[in-house]
Amino acid sequence: MVSRFEHPAGGYRKIFETCEELSEPLPATVTGRIPSFLKGSLLRLGPGLFEVGDEPFYHLFDGQALMHKFDFKNGQVTYYRKFVKTDAYVRAITEKRVVITEFGTFAYPDPCKNIFSRFFSYFKGVEVTDNCLVNVYPVGEDFYAVTETNFITKVNPDTLETLKKVDMCNYININGVTAHPHIERDGTVYNIGNCMGKGATLAYNVVRIPPTQKDKSDPIEKSKVVVQFPSAERFKPSYVHSFGMSENYIIFVETPVKINLLKFLSAWSIRGSNYMDCFESNESQGTLFHIARKDPGEYIDHKFKGAPIGMFHHINTYEDQGFVVVDLCAWKGFEFVYNYLWLANLRANWEEVKKAAMMAPQPEVRRYVIPLDIHKEEQGKNLVSLPYTTATAVMHADGTIWLEPEVLFSGPRQAFEFPQINYEKYAGKNYTYAYGLGLNHFIPDRICKLNVKTRETWVWQEPDSYPSEPLFVQTPDGVDEDDGVLLTIVVAPGSQRPGYLLILNAKDLSEIARAEVECTIPVTFHGMYKP
Repeated sequence: MVSRFEHPAGGYRKIFETCEELSEPLPATVTGRIPSFLKGSLLRLGPGLFEVGDEPFYHLFDGQALMHKFDFKNGQVTYYRKFVKTDAYVRAITEKRVVITEFGTFAYPDPCKNIFSRFFSYFKGVEVTDNCLVNVYPVGEDFYAVTETNFITKVNPDTLETLKKVDMCNYININGVTAHPHIERDGTVYNIGNCMGKGATLAYNVVRIPPTQKDKSDPIEKSKVVVQFPSAERFKPSYVHSFGMSENYIIFVETPVKINLLKFLSAWSIRGSNYMDCFESNESQGTLFHIARKDPGEYIDHKFKGAPIGMFHHINTYEDQGFVVVDLCAWKGFEFVYNYLWLANLRANWEEVKKAAMMAPQPEVRRYVIPLDIHKEEQGKNLVSLPYTTATAVMHADGTIWLEPEVLFSGPRQAFEFPQINYEKYAGKNYTYAYGLGLNHFIPDRICKLNVKTRETWVWQEPDSYPSEPLFVQTPDGVDEDDGVLLTIVVAPGSQRPGYLLILNAKDLSEIARAEVECTIPVTFHGMYKP
């Protein structure tokens, strides 16, 4: 699953360049045959505007949200894209400058306002960005483009029009929600975010949004907090990007990467900080694994702990014989991986890109196993009795249960990231296959498949081609877990038609078809297939 290619030409820079939105869908040139069961749209989100006027955005997560769509119809494919008309985007375009502070870019106060009005606007509080460049998912019959703040943006998945901005704080006690909810078969949405807990300390709330309502009312208005996880530090929540959910349990991995809220609130507009300045690492904490029953929500108060990791994406979580198996994409150590995702790093020459990645935390696919049945007298011995894993859980004298993972994949500076599974049939269940985007020194250059039981791997790769997260779509009458196709958007800057939708056979990653367009496409993070 390791990359076979070097990228000295630096073509990957193209995926971090501003592009225009399209006024109408572009027809794609198809080679191969589009499977007849593909009849909907592939929706993706990512940054598309990397500077405003002469002010650049500095971090990968700062560029303004661009929504992409490939439509399938009778074996033909069209490509369309539009900027999401968030407040951050509209105000930036209107004032020709960065108006709202993004993840790694500070918005300077308006030079036209005098010091007094600047001073007063500072006391009105922090203007949090609504730049929803990370993912898109359904809530009831609606679709939302999202980032990690409290704002989500309702969009029309057919026209890509921006409909309205929704503030989750109006409905539940939460400071923000992740871009990685879990969605059950009936449409119920679960998500997590940090909040003010009891006694003015921080905590994490798991939120449940019900499915489509009979009376056609907005499900978001009926959001409820299901369970609350405690925070290891009173004023410093851990950065949380996703969480694990099996049929009956919710898993929250609390890493040592912290948000210093006091810094966030006080330093904000006085000394020109951005979100990235508010992150720090607690080098002594390690990683805490929290578990709760899902329904009714109940926190299980055992202390599960492991060595420090950074973590963005869970792959899958399932129960087996009294254990909860948690598969995730880890980065070893306590340093924040986002420190390596400044655009200047990613646009550097290949030798520089490699040099920087040598300093970064190492990626690894890991399996942790959490025992549900724990007795105090079992100190010192491995509590995990599942026959197929080397992951262990050992109780220490202080009652802490120390978790050691099984490594499912490891390659130096070669990450298996943006993981996907046959979610519809295997989310929260014992599964075999994971699909991922291969990062080579942080540059996305291959699609990978991993058998988590045998560790067998498959790779799709072409020279100077930069794919994105692969989404799995099941063949309608498919029997096997991997009966289906993978959809990904690839950028091949040197080609005559530099952007294309690629359709791979999920069994062996062989190519089924591609649909090429005569325009380049910037990086996308996450998305969905809408049948």
